[in-house]
Amino acid sequence: MKITFLGTGTSQGVPIIGCKCAVCTSSDPRDKRLRSSILISEKGMNFVIDTGPDFRQQMLRAKVEDIEAVLYTHEHKDHVAGIDDVRAFNYIQKKAIPLWATKRVLEAIKREVPYCFDGTDYPGIPRLELNPITKQDFTIRGVTFRPIEVLHHQMPVSAYRVGDFTYITDANFIAPAELEKIRGSKVIVLNALRREKHISHYTLSEAVELLKELKPEKAYLTHISHQLGLHAEVLKELPPGIEPAYDELSITL
Repeated sequence: MKITFLGTGTSQGVPIIGCKCAVCTSSDPRDKRLRSSILISEKGMNFVIDTGPDFRQQMLRAKVEDIEAVLYTHEHKDHVAGIDDVRAFNYIQKKAIPLWATKRVLEAIKREVPYCFDGTDYPGIPRLELNPITKQDFTIRGVTFRPIEVLHHQMPVSAYRVGDFTYITDANFIAPAELEKIRGSKVIVLNALRREKHISHYTLSEAVELLKELKPEKAYLTHISHQLGLHAEVLKELPPGIEPAYDELSITL
């Protein structure tokens, strides 16, 4: 299984218009982050988690030519706003693209692009196949995904485990029963927005403490804001086995 970080930033991410901070003016490409999204390549198929506003740019940059399905964590704009650009894959692949998410998120997607679901057979509109998920494992063409419910303040968000890999974004609380679904993962990706306390995201120290408890072989931080600091400096602070992810980073499990 190959994992590619399509984006590791946030809507408070990099660059910020008019911001002159060290991160936003950094020449280090690891400090240039598009909105958080990830590509899982397994059994010859590509699965994308979240289609934020940068989706089209991410697909072009990563040279992705086909996708088997899109999975969604939640309905905030920085995770769904690029959904209209799925139409390019409809055109290339000559089929509807399956979307997988909780019923609440699918309803929000229908509000995001209502012209895809109003019964109008207009040429060129995205063709999307909606698949509701629960807390139970589900399988897409032989690849099994385990949903894990995390909390983004009071909003339930879907994290996902595939084999020994777990991806968690937009969270600041995980119930004990859901933590058990994560344990044993060899690689965990976890959000770490900034250093200061936040109402709905793990801070750097909170993310590190949770990862120490879960003990993966390797962990990566994502959903990073410019407030966290320069990639190179944050990397020096972290314990062995934990590092900030960056756009276009690829790992193989």
